[in-house]
Amino acid sequence: MSDADDDHVPVSVRLGAVVPPEDPEDWTRPLTWVAAAGMLAAPLVTLAWFVAAPPAQSEQALPATYLVAASLAAGAAATGTTQQGRSRAWTATLGAGLFGALVVVMIGVVMAGERQVGAASPTLAHAFAASLSGLIGAGAAAAVATIVARARSRAVRFAPALLVGIIGAVAAVGSLLA
Repeated sequence: MSDADDDHVPVSVRLGAVVPPEDPEDWTRPLTWVAAAGMLAAPLVTLAWFVAAPPAQSEQALPATYLVAASLAAGAAATGTTQQGRSRAWTATLGAGLFGALVVVMIGVVMAGERQVGAASPTLAHAFAASLSGLIGAGAAAAVATIVARARSRAVRFAPALLVGIIGAVAAVGSLLA
């Protein structure tokens, strides 16, 4: 390749690796915001819940536990919808779910307040259960996302993954904290 050809090839291709976008204009694109909102949906719901009315018990699931799990799966499905192609949809959906679950558990740890020996604090218990359930829903959403990834309409790609993800997450919460 000559130097003139290098100017037309993106840096990520020349280096053989993906690099972060150098253009701040990428953040003006709506799909970038959809992906970011999808990854942050469950952490924001969790933070609002734990600040407004933290759980006092960890024996049974609360409506907010279901909401956090469902928002984790829904956010992962929304992030996966921004991608075209089966492997990208699968990876984006699972990646967003894993990121969201990690942040939800971190919020549960930070908001726990006191440290308990022998039992987890209610915030951590609900954060963990919601994260695990949300990941189960995100896994189901990722499987569906690979099936519908070739559809041209984002709504057609989003709706089935969203539905299956939320159903999987809600069912998992019910079985974890019964």
